[in-house]
Amino acid sequence: MTYSTTGNLFSKSPAEPIVETDAPLAERMRPRTLAEFVGQSHLVGEGRILRRLLDGSTNLPSLVLWGAPGTGKTTLARLLAEKTESRFIALSAVFSGVKDLRAAIADAGRERKFGVRTILFIDEIHRFNKGQQDALLHAVENGTVTLIGATTENPSFEVTGALLSRCRVLVLNPLSPAEVKTILERAIADEQRGLAKLHPQVSDDLLERLAHSSGGDARVALAALDAAVESTAPDGTGVRAITNETIIEALGRAHYAYDKGGEEHYNLASALIKSLRNSDVNASLYWLARMIEGGADPVFIARRLCILASEDIGLADPQAMVQAAAAADIVQLIGMPEGLFPLSQATIYLARAPKSNAVKNAYHAAATDAAETSREPVPLHLRNAVTPLMKQVGYGEGYRYVHNDPNAKDEMDCLPESLRGRKYFEEEE
Repeated sequence: MTYSTTGNLFSKSPAEPIVETDAPLAERMRPRTLAEFVGQSHLVGEGRILRRLLDGSTNLPSLVLWGAPGTGKTTLARLLAEKTESRFIALSAVFSGVKDLRAAIADAGRERKFGVRTILFIDEIHRFNKGQQDALLHAVENGTVTLIGATTENPSFEVTGALLSRCRVLVLNPLSPAEVKTILERAIADEQRGLAKLHPQVSDDLLERLAHSSGGDARVALAALDAAVESTAPDGTGVRAITNETIIEALGRAHYAYDKGGEEHYNLASALIKSLRNSDVNASLYWLARMIEGGADPVFIARRLCILASEDIGLADPQAMVQAAAAADIVQLIGMPEGLFPLSQATIYLARAPKSNAVKNAYHAAATDAAETSREPVPLHLRNAVTPLMKQVGYGEGYRYVHNDPNAKDEMDCLPESLRGRKYFEEEE
């Protein structure tokens, strides 16, 4: 089987690619079989699509693998190539152009004459422009290559419709902390490819914290573990005792300090919202930066801004909700890191906007009455008389159409009899 790199498209290698001992730990620990693969059970579990493809029980279509970094996109592509006994040509859209694509396709065409199938793997395919993506169409259409594209961006926006229609999109989920921990434990125990020869000693709690702080990215976790072990001197018995401080420095202090599922996550979110409510622009930006730099989900932040825009500003500045909603939409469209700009703009706007909780108070007051009068019938004049019988028993009787009868606004009550005159929303000067 042929494994190819951007630098040398058609270099030969044995059935299992040789991994250099000085390669990054994440590369050395890349799963060689499906049994070693961790995560994505919705794709590789029994009876699932990739399991069927890997078992050879169905033909391999062209695929677009969409998922966050470090979730197994490249590994799955390599496993598919091995299981289907296909040549594997890997290109990176960052370094490759149309010339590289044409060379790979031409080589695949020659091999096809001898009955050899070629998988063309393109990492970060979303970085190819329309012309580069169009250069793939004919080869994918006629089967010269089976395309497997990997992307961290929404393919609906970044991959052309013509190419997308020729591929099946599979979504990879971020790894859970438990899955990342399993990968770390294997790296620590592996004598040949892992760190066992260095005799690292890492507590279970420290492994769990590292796994939790990696944001579902196995590559980040393995790189941090590798750096921590390499930077720790062995003691007299050769053991390298990894400390919390070493892991923090290896992973990055801001990233490590932010625990997406722990108390600090909610403490930071609370600090942001309360600073916004208090119209403190600088504090709001600070807490926003703490969350973003720590690796918080930008969509979570955008949701919180949208809530505050209505709960704490509301009709005091109706544009606040527009700003927050626009930021939420843009963040989902462009992702990070560029998404920090619309989030910052919305944060500044919301902090500076006049504050009012009148909408919140009005709803809660209405909800209290609604709960206490839940069996209060709807007044007859507000009911629709959709059948003759309904009209006969008085449905709709006395209803006044305000467009034809402007006085109805002041003279026709729309609350139940027991709540006549009740006011929930108080106009603020």
